[in-house]
Amino acid sequence: MGDQIGKTKTLSLGLQHILAMYAGAVLVPLIVGGTLGFNAQQLSYLIAIDLLTCGIATLLQTWKNKFFGIGLPVVLGTSFVAVTPMISVGINYGITAIYGAIIAAGLFIILCSNILGKLIKLFPPVVTGTVVMIIGLSLIPTGIKNMAGGPNSSTFGSAENLILSLGVLTIILLINRFFTGFIRSISVLIGIIIGTIAYAFTGKVDLTPVREASWFHLPMPFYFGVPTFEVIPVLTMIIVGIVIIVESTGAFLALGKITGRELSEQDLVRGYRAEGLAFTLGGLFNAFPYSTFAQNVGLVQLSGIKTRNVTIAAGFLLIGLGLVPKIAALATIIPTPVLGGATVVMFGMVVSSGIRMLNNVDFSDNNNLLIIACSISLGLGATVVPELFSSLPEGLKIIVGDGIITGSLAAILINLLLSKTKTKQADPVSQQVELSSKIS
Repeated sequence: MGDQIGKTKTLSLGLQHILAMYAGAVLVPLIVGGTLGFNAQQLSYLIAIDLLTCGIATLLQTWKNKFFGIGLPVVLGTSFVAVTPMISVGINYGITAIYGAIIAAGLFIILCSNILGKLIKLFPPVVTGTVVMIIGLSLIPTGIKNMAGGPNSSTFGSAENLILSLGVLTIILLINRFFTGFIRSISVLIGIIIGTIAYAFTGKVDLTPVREASWFHLPMPFYFGVPTFEVIPVLTMIIVGIVIIVESTGAFLALGKITGRELSEQDLVRGYRAEGLAFTLGGLFNAFPYSTFAQNVGLVQLSGIKTRNVTIAAGFLLIGLGLVPKIAALATIIPTPVLGGATVVMFGMVVSSGIRMLNNVDFSDNNNLLIIACSISLGLGATVVPELFSSLPEGLKIIVGDGIITGSLAAILINLLLSKTKTKQADPVSQQVELSSKIS
C-alpha cells in the first residue's frame, strides 16, 4: 500500500501499533516499580510518563533530520533488557542512581554514535543471543513468583492464584493457536484484560487508584529525585545500551528492506543518536531506556502500510495517553497472578528470541559452544547463588552479583579471548537483520 491513506485510517493504524506494544510498555514499569516498592500513585506516574516518553522517543526516531532520526516507520518502547539491571541498581544504589545511569548511557550513545558500528563487532550473534537468553532466564523467576501471587503475598501459591495465572496463560496460548495477524499480536493484552475481569468478579479488584488518579498532568523532570551518578550503575547501563543498540540495528535494517530503502552508515548513526536521546529523555523524566520495538517491525511487514504517518500518529497517541494518569492507573489494578501468567509468556519469549539469534551460529565450532556454556553458567550462577561473591569489594560485587552483567561480560570477554582461533563468523549486523526480518 502507498502513502495515500485517510486521516481516520491513519489514526486507527497508529492505534494498532500501540496495541501491539502496549502490554510490554505497561509490564516493564509494573515489574520495576512493584519490585522497588512503589505505591499506587508512583506506579501510575511511572506508567503514564513511560507512555508519554515512548511517544516522544518514537517521534524523535521517525523524524529524519541532519542530526538524528532514522526516518523509518518505527515505534519505540521500553526495553526488557534493562529490567533486571534497573532493579539491581535501585536496590543497591537507590532509585536516583537508576536515572543517573540511564542519562549517562544515553549521552554515551550520542557521543559515541560514530564509532558504535565498530563496537557492535564485539557483539556477534553468539554473544547477543547468549545475553538475551540470560536476560530472559533471569526474569522468569519473577514471573513465576507473580503467578503464585507475589513474593510477599499472604496467599502465595494458593489454588485461586494458580488457576487465575494458568487461565491467563491458557488464553494467550489459545489465541495464538486459533487466531492470526493482529489478534494474535495482542494476545498478551487480551489475556490480561480477560484475567482482570474474571478476578473482578471475586470483588477483590481495588479501583481506588483509578478513582483517585487525575485526568490530566504535565510531565515533571526528576519526579523521583535528582539523578545521582555512580560508576558501577553507569557502566552497567552502558553495557545494556550497547546490547539495545545491536537489537535496534537489526530492526533498522529489517525496516529498510521492508520499505525498499538502502540505509547508509550515516542513517544508522542518526538512528543511534535518536536512541541515545530517548535514553536521556527517559532518565530526565524518571522513565526508562527505550529501543525500537521488534513487534512493530513485524506489524509494518504484516499490514503492508509502510508510511511514517502511521507511526507518527502512534507517537502522538502515546503522548496523549501519557498525559492522562487515570488511563495509566488502570494498569495498576491488574492482579499479580494475572500479571504473572502474562509475564511468564513474555519472559519465555525473550529466551526464545535469544535462541533464535543463535540459530545461525556455527555450533560445530567448539569455541562458540564454550562462549554459550560459560556465559550462561556464570550468568545463572550469579543469579541463583549471589552469595558466591559476598567477600568481594562492594563495587565489584555489584557488577558480578548481577547475573545479566556477569553473563554479558563473560560472553564479550570469552569471545575476544577465543576470537583469534575461531573460524570467521558472519557479520553480526547482517545476521541481526536476517533475524529481525523473520519476526512476522
